[in-house]
Amino acid sequence: MISRRNLLKSGGLFAAFLTLGQSQSAKASAISKTHIIKMESDEDGARVWFDPVGLYIEPGDKIRFVVHHNTHTVASYHPDNEGRSLRIPQKAKSWNSGYLVEPGDHFEITLSVPGVYDYYCEPHEFAGMAGRIIVGKISGPGARRYDYFKDLKGKPNWQSVPDPVRCILPDPTIILNEKTVRYDLEKMIAKCAI
Repeated sequence: MISRRNLLKSGGLFAAFLTLGQSQSAKASAISKTHIIKMESDEDGARVWFDPVGLYIEPGDKIRFVVHHNTHTVASYHPDNEGRSLRIPQKAKSWNSGYLVEPGDHFEITLSVPGVYDYYCEPHEFAGMAGRIIVGKISGPGARRYDYFKDLKGKPNWQSVPDPVRCILPDPTIILNEKTVRYDLEKMIAKCAI
């Protein structure tokens, strides 16, 4: 038979357990963040970009890609995405949002594997619509030169990163130092002739 005293004791333990669980959950949600990356375009659609174009985050943070203008996609540089070269950490999963059509449409992904993640917009890749995220540290295939895979055994038949994307992506050390690299349309027009 359970006495009132034992019931109160067990209730106290249960309450303490719940409080501990809530405390751990609050810590986890306080640590991880959601970062917004806008998918942009000028009024006539001649210029397209992600903003920020470079971003540093902690492992476990979430990225929300949000359409502001035009129709876009967001996909990781990964062989799963039409044979693109691998430019995300080897243990990370590839992603592809599919078409996001209306302003406000969005795609979310949580990045937990440390390293450099390069991504692009399928219809606008050759216009230089790409970006780079560093999760925790500079490492992995995205930290290597763009054609590193040509030295691998068996030379994978991957597509190289187009020149406009190479010009747009910020150097990983700049992202690491600045944490957020905003897209500057005037600078990119001058630098990359996009």
